[in-house]
Amino acid sequence: MDTVIAYFSAIPSSHRAAILAGGIALFWLMESARPMVVFEYRKWHHAGINLFFTLTTVIVNFFLAFLLLLSADLAARHQFGILNWIPSINIWLYTLIGLLLLDLIGAYLAHLVQHKTAALWRFHLIHHTDIWVDTTSANRHHPGESAIRFVFTAIGVWLVGSPMWLVFLYQSLSVVFSQFNHANIALPPAVDKLLSWIIVSPDMHKTHHHYKLPYTDSNYGNIFSVWDRIFGTFKVLRRQDVVYGIDTHMNPLEHNNLQQLLRIPFQKKRRPS
Repeated sequence: MDTVIAYFSAIPSSHRAAILAGGIALFWLMESARPMVVFEYRKWHHAGINLFFTLTTVIVNFFLAFLLLLSADLAARHQFGILNWIPSINIWLYTLIGLLLLDLIGAYLAHLVQHKTAALWRFHLIHHTDIWVDTTSANRHHPGESAIRFVFTAIGVWLVGSPMWLVFLYQSLSVVFSQFNHANIALPPAVDKLLSWIIVSPDMHKTHHHYKLPYTDSNYGNIFSVWDRIFGTFKVLRRQDVVYGIDTHMNPLEHNNLQQLLRIPFQKKRRPS
């Protein structure tokens, strides 16, 4: 564990970029070889839109990185946060608790609030407009949403009292898990179901991408599935019954057009069916 701590305490930006790019490449090859759904779409055009949003997410994270450093520094200097309040424990257990709590606040809670708050939903729904969900969809976030999510992560770092090595470990795992559960791959149903008791599996997250309520408002987790089960937001929908997209924006002129996607948060709200 000392090696992991030392590595993530000083992980180079190039390595973080390699994790992002490597994950996309790996899962893209896997879904190309054996896709769960054979989409009829212009794959490179679709990927281009999603990779644009991936790039804007990276840029937003770069310029807001000082918030994470500030949060971690404040927690350390004032011994604030859950990890600083619990008794001394085994480092593996310490890491697991830290990751669970960061996932709760930085992913689950941030995701839930965006679905339940009209102003924030305007930005998040760009992610849900994708009707061809694959691994590139993982970072299909409007720049406004990227900023919102980053603020939640910074708050999480402060409340959890997380050291920066744990923050970098969490962010790296978050990226890979998001690429995994968005990937257009089909695990054996029994394996997927077993995984969903611990982590967010592909089938579990694909349910969240069904185009209609109540499934859209379910399965908010990113790494761990425990929070959806604890808070009653876990739902199951057979993979063959999932229809991707969001019922308010099923027109390709909107969900497959970069300029229109950027404008959506500032347009008149539409009521879901």
